[in-house]
Amino acid sequence: MLTVENIETSYGDVQALFGVSLEVREGQIATLVGSNGAGKTTTIRTISGLLKPTRGSIRFLDQEISALSPHVILALGVTQIPEGRRLWPGMTVRENLDLGAYTPMARKKSKDTLDFLFRLFPAIDERQRQLAGTLSGGEQQMVAIARGLMSLPKLLMLDEPSLGLAPIIVEEMFRVITKINQERVTILLVEQNVLKAMEIASVAFVLETGKVIMKGDTRTLLKDSQVKKAYLGL
Repeated sequence: MLTVENIETSYGDVQALFGVSLEVREGQIATLVGSNGAGKTTTIRTISGLLKPTRGSIRFLDQEISALSPHVILALGVTQIPEGRRLWPGMTVRENLDLGAYTPMARKKSKDTLDFLFRLFPAIDERQRQLAGTLSGGEQQMVAIARGLMSLPKLLMLDEPSLGLAPIIVEEMFRVITKINQERVTILLVEQNVLKAMEIASVAFVLETGKVIMKGDTRTLLKDSQVKKAYLGL
């Protein structure tokens, strides 16, 4: 579904990615793991068109997308849920969700999508008229994910969905991500909780200082001594 080949991305004169390559197959949960500053967020921001690579190729469903605008990439089926949730706090939950149905097809199917989302997130249904800024952190994260799903993504990229959440909410968040994947949504997950990410993903890419230093089946990587020492504290 997604093929990234040798992309390099810079912030002004500062290069952040150095020849990053990865592949995500349809139906997979793939994860990007690494420490702070490794280049995880930069990678998915480049895929979604918010940053432009200075070199390399990004193909989605056999179409080159590296030069396309973010709204065009969104319409093709690539949606990013940003770190920190980025809701409109002074708007209601329902208004935030409605804004997620940006494309004509998403607007056309918004009622059916909302019905699905309210089954997936019952708490959101109960709080449709509540201001998003008054929700708990976990509830805000659910709204952020639901808003992204309103766009009917084929590939959903989540950036640190468990960040700042209580452990019991983290467990629920990963359960929801698995459930979304079961609804035929391919997922690329950026997550500092390496163990939880690898537990639900089938393939992982380990980034360090803007480079992919390791990739492969998650079960194999979880047994790797370097991964256990650097990211699992074992």
